[in-house]
Amino acid sequence: MKTTMKLLKERCREEGIELWELALKDELAIGDRSEEEIWDRLQRTLDVMRNSAKAALETEVRSVTGMTGGNAKSMHDYFLKGESILGEIPSIAMAMALSTSEINAAMGIIAAAPTAGSSGILPASLMTMAYKYHYSDEELKKALLVASAIGQVIFDNATFAGAEGGCQAETGSAAAMAAAAVVYLRGYDIDIQENAATAAILNILGLVCDPIGGMVEFPCNIRNANGVMNALASADMAMAHVKMVVSFDEAVDALKRVGDSLPERLRETGEGGIAVCPSALKLKAKYIDKED
Repeated sequence: MKTTMKLLKERCREEGIELWELALKDELAIGDRSEEEIWDRLQRTLDVMRNSAKAALETEVRSVTGMTGGNAKSMHDYFLKGESILGEIPSIAMAMALSTSEINAAMGIIAAAPTAGSSGILPASLMTMAYKYHYSDEELKKALLVASAIGQVIFDNATFAGAEGGCQAETGSAAAMAAAAVVYLRGYDIDIQENAATAAILNILGLVCDPIGGMVEFPCNIRNANGVMNALASADMAMAHVKMVVSFDEAVDALKRVGDSLPERLRETGEGGIAVCPSALKLKAKYIDKED
């Protein structure tokens, strides 16, 4: 049976438990791992996320192709100058999202949550919350379980793959998962968690996947930075009780329909959008095709 947000909410209320507890219960039911092993796996995942979110902040990291890199350090340096229009928290969040994206492009260790192309959003969201509010690892691991439950709904009813649904399916899904996790950390219930995830999908619906040369580098890198802003903004809107007139299940269904409607050239083929701009084609020729 496919997981839906409606079903998750019904089960939480019937059983008198929170969403993170339901996610843990389901993980125990479908696998052969003990609860201790699940918590250990969550800790390892969290450690990888923390490391990748910080690894490129002070040292410039270049991609394997050499085409991209250094953006995380640039953003972090800008944050340290105190010149950001948006301020401290958005700046550090974007820097950490860029960091994980660059570690991925450099073939470093990341947690694909839910994909490698969107891997900067959830770590940056969680590490930003830890930076601002000093949440413990135990609290952050519960937030990861909340994110996993939101991700399961998307996985069962739509897709995470840019090749199937465009970048909306990658960075949109990651932002939805992160937004719900942030709302959980701030002590809000499953209804507000749902609204945050819904807002994150609505904010990015229709975004194409158009990486230069088909490589997960540009514009993936900056879309991770925008993705964490989407997650945090969606969480704030939900916690401010901004109304969502559609449900998360409806938003996920829309994501699937929109993804199915995208032409193939706008689904990770590197044959449309930004990928075929003159500047992008020159970069592809130089760094990927290795032409003089």
